[in-house]
Amino acid sequence: MMAMFRSLVLGTQLRQQQQPQQPSSGSGSLAAPAEGIESQFSCPICLEVYHEPVSIASCAHTFCGECLQPCLQVTSPLCPLCRVPFDPKKVERSSSVEKQLASYKAPCRGCNKKVALVKMRSHIASCSKVQEQIANCPKFVPVVPTSQPIPRNIPNRSTFACPFCGARNLDQQELVKHCMDSHRNDPNKVVCPVCSAMPWGDPSYKSSNFLQHLLHRHKFSYDTFVDYSIDEEAALQAALALSLAEN
Repeated sequence: MMAMFRSLVLGTQLRQQQQPQQPSSGSGSLAAPAEGIESQFSCPICLEVYHEPVSIASCAHTFCGECLQPCLQVTSPLCPLCRVPFDPKKVERSSSVEKQLASYKAPCRGCNKKVALVKMRSHIASCSKVQEQIANCPKFVPVVPTSQPIPRNIPNRSTFACPFCGARNLDQQELVKHCMDSHRNDPNKVVCPVCSAMPWGDPSYKSSNFLQHLLHRHKFSYDTFVDYSIDEEAALQAALALSLAEN
């Protein structure tokens, strides 16, 4: 029985050694070794080919550097894929993945032209076939018509304008970064656009130290913790208590 097993293993190994290797293209890039090569090198967050990939040391999961940035802003970050805690200081640029992106080619989903993975994003952005596919995507239509009234005049609590220069469409983290980069030494008292958008917000209250306020109060999103159906008077009392503790 053992002799039969050994002969089977040896035969399999011999067949593998006799299989010809895939030839490389003239440009030095390798053809895709298997179908779905693009998905093998896609970021789990944006679902596009990696851009400036970084890897988490503790779990070895890889993401686009920009996609992982929001996770690095919190005190105790978790891997977006496996939810394992990690040290943000142990997130490193993945040179091995970058080399593979430069080595492998895959067909464009639109024109079917073989493109190096490292150039796939820029190619897709300019490919007329892909843009045509995007334009022809079906519009969302509810399966069953609803009798519920459509809410109107919903306040925007997702993006904000900089109170110093008026730059628009900034989420909380972008607002913090923008103000730290561009208005670190601005002495003006301004109204916090995040607080004023909340149910308890006072649109006339100006923070004496807005940057400090941002760093202390807006490292997380209110949408994660706030139930907007709670009594607004109770919410206002909670906000005032936080303001007194802050001062």
